[in-house]
Amino acid sequence: MTTQVSHPYFPRDLLLPHYVANTLEMDYILTVLFSTFGIILLVAGVIIIRKPQISTSGRVIFMWCVICGFIHLFLEGYFAVFHSSLAGDQGLFGQVWKEYSKGDSRYLSSDSFVVNMERITAFIDGPLAFYTAYAIYTNSPGRHVGQITLSICQLYGCVLYYLTTLFEGSPHCDPHPLYFWFYFVVMNAFWTIIPIILIKQSWSAIYRGMALAQKATSSKKRK
Repeated sequence: MTTQVSHPYFPRDLLLPHYVANTLEMDYILTVLFSTFGIILLVAGVIIIRKPQISTSGRVIFMWCVICGFIHLFLEGYFAVFHSSLAGDQGLFGQVWKEYSKGDSRYLSSDSFVVNMERITAFIDGPLAFYTAYAIYTNSPGRHVGQITLSICQLYGCVLYYLTTLFEGSPHCDPHPLYFWFYFVVMNAFWTIIPIILIKQSWSAIYRGMALAQKATSSKKRK
């Protein structure tokens, strides 16, 4: 017979027999997490500011791609590898995921959609984000190919992430405003809103490039 272990997650009858409560306080976890993000963005900003030929928007997108690369490859990669043991994980990354899971408990129950979505995000989107950042830094022609591919992957994954639980009535989400609105909604909204903006930008850039290429080809044929 399975023994149900008390835990703070929804639904309340979710079985997590290997669950161990966090030893770190929520304030500490969030401070460490967002401070780390801030340091990464600061270093990325220092790196890209040395490239005066890159526009302000290009610098911001570079910083976005760098932070995405670290989050996807390392934080989400940790989940993708250790998802089955996260409920009892007392390492820093494990406790970060247990705190976040108050907004979506699927991360502790090895939900098949979430596991496979995060594997794709970690091991495809992560390297792709770093490639796009490098392409921006070097002014590579492949920049917009990487940017639009990354953004479509992020947008598609995030939309499915929202819809698969909202369709069921959000049974995996703690209704507390902090956990539902901040953890589940706001912390994921960046990967919905920003990719839409970048898809539009890259679509326009690729369209203009193809129009110029066609014009140049037509001019050569006429000559």
